[in-house]
Amino acid sequence: MKALHIHVGERARRHIALRGLSPSDVRVIPAAAGGPKGLMLTHLDQHLFGRWLPKGGHTVHLVGASIGAWRMATAAMPDPVQALRDLAHGYIHQHIEPESGRKMPSAARITAGFTQTLQEFFGGQVQDILTHPRWRVHVLTSRGRQILRHNGPARTAAGLAGLALSNALSRKAVGLFLERHVFSSPGEALPVPLRDLPTQQLPLTTENFLPAMLASCSIPFMLEGVPHIPGATRPGAHWDGGLVDYHVHWPYAAMDEGLVLYPHFQRQVVPGWLDKGLKWRHRATPWLDNMVLLCPNPDWVRTLPGGKLPDRTDFTGLTPQQRMKTWVEAVARSEQLADEWQSWLQRGCPADELLPL
Repeated sequence: MKALHIHVGERARRHIALRGLSPSDVRVIPAAAGGPKGLMLTHLDQHLFGRWLPKGGHTVHLVGASIGAWRMATAAMPDPVQALRDLAHGYIHQHIEPESGRKMPSAARITAGFTQTLQEFFGGQVQDILTHPRWRVHVLTSRGRQILRHNGPARTAAGLAGLALSNALSRKAVGLFLERHVFSSPGEALPVPLRDLPTQQLPLTTENFLPAMLASCSIPFMLEGVPHIPGATRPGAHWDGGLVDYHVHWPYAAMDEGLVLYPHFQRQVVPGWLDKGLKWRHRATPWLDNMVLLCPNPDWVRTLPGGKLPDRTDFTGLTPQQRMKTWVEAVARSEQLADEWQSWLQRGCPADELLPL
C-alpha cells in the first residue's frame, strides 16, 4: 500500500505537468499545529531540509504555528537532519510528572518544563537560526484581545467560549478576540499578503525567539499564555499560534511567483483551531491554487499502531511507556513517506499520480 498522497491545486498541477518540480520552484513551506501528529513528518522534513531544498539556492520562507514553529526553527539549525532526529526523540520521550494529588500536571508545571526544554534544545543556536543564509523563519502566535488579554482560567474559558460562538458565525470574528502575530527572522519579507484578519508582523530576534516559540505552543489550559513578548508593540497575553492559524490556510495564490510545498499530516488545510469541527471550512479554496501538499494516505494511517496518527489523547489513554513505544513505531513507519516522495521525484514527478486538494 502506498503511504504518501500528493495533493495539488490547479496551478501547481499545471506547473508540474509542464516542468516537474524542483527545489527552485518552492518559495513557502507552511507547518501546521497539531501536536504529536507532526512527528509523522520527521523523515520527510529530514529529506527536504537536509538534502533536497538546499539545491535550490534561493530564499525559502518557513512558516509555523505550535509544533510547526518548532519544526521550522529546527530545520534552520546548522545540522537540520540531526536536529530533526533530536526533536522527534525529545518529543516522544517527554514526560512531566504531575503535582502530588493530580492526575495531570498543572499548566504552570507544563509551562516551566516546556520553557526548560526549549532552552536546552535551541541552546546557543538561536543566532544561527536567525542568520540562516536562505531560510526565513516565521513564528506565529495569537495575541489575546479583550478578555483574553490576561491569563487566568476563568477569563480564558469565557474568552474561548465567546471566540467559539463568534467564529462559528464568521471566521472574521476571530479578530475580535485574537490578533495574529508573525515574528520573522531578518531578510526577505514574507511574500504572502495577510489582510484577512488583524495581523502584526514583527522581527524575530535573540531576545524574543524563546518567548515567541513558547507562546506559539501555549495551548490554553495546558500551558499558560506568555504575558509579553519583547518587541510586541501591543499589550496582551500570547497564545498558541494555531488558535488563529491551525493549518496556516493563507492566500498563497496571491504570491507573485513560486509554489507552496506543504508537508502535512492530512489532506485538509483547516483555517483555525476552532474550525476543527466546522467541516464546511475544511474544503480547499482558491487561496491554495499553487500548493503541493504531501500527506499520509488515510488507508495507510489505519495500519499504524492504534489505527491512527499519534495525538494528544495518547497522553491520557496510554501509559508513558506504551505511548513512547507506539510513537517510536509510528515514526519509524513514517520513513515510507520520505522514500515514496524521493521515488516520485526520481521518476520525473509523474503528474498522473497527483490528487486534488
